[in-house]
Amino acid sequence: MSTFIESQTEFIDATFNGMSMSPEEFDAIEDWDPAYEYELIRGVVIVNPIASEGEADPNCELGMTLRAYQVLMPQGRCLDKTLQERYVYLPDGSRRKADRLIWAGLDRRPHPKKEPPTIVVEFVSRAARDRKRDYDEKRQEYLGIGVKEYWVIDRFRRLMTVFRPDGAEQQIGEQEVFHTPLLPGFELPLHRLLALSDEWEDTEL
Repeated sequence: MSTFIESQTEFIDATFNGMSMSPEEFDAIEDWDPAYEYELIRGVVIVNPIASEGEADPNCELGMTLRAYQVLMPQGRCLDKTLQERYVYLPDGSRRKADRLIWAGLDRRPHPKKEPPTIVVEFVSRAARDRKRDYDEKRQEYLGIGVKEYWVIDRFRRLMTVFRPDGAEQQIGEQEVFHTPLLPGFELPLHRLLALSDEWEDTEL
């Protein structure tokens, strides 16, 4: 392990954007600066601001909707676990932080470092480079490791796009309710998530 990692005692902040690092070094760091999010992409540390309120609030709502489905719906037991802001572990050693991970159909607790999630969810950020990453790079990465559905929730275009490994794409409009065979009986009214994003719009200007 590098001398840098062994001697680090302060927060790892945004100045480390672009630093080369091994997966072992990255995983050993505990004192990340909470004002930022960190990913390891092909051996390089990528630093971004934490999720905005317009992304975080609907993500929390999605989490509550999933938990309610798990507890209240007869078929909800097929949902094993859902976590927000967790790493997806890629074969090349990259650590991609996703907005929400969902494991379903296992009938047991998953092992996040060894098993890909069944579903990955990303809430699109405002910057053009982030949009491209969400729609293109992450789609290839997630579906390439066995993720069965990748949900991209885009508050700017007012729609949700679902990508699947067979190349199929499904778009859900603002007034539509989304259903997936991976979570039988689950319903996601997209307008409810977009309305929560809208409440925070003036804080991001």
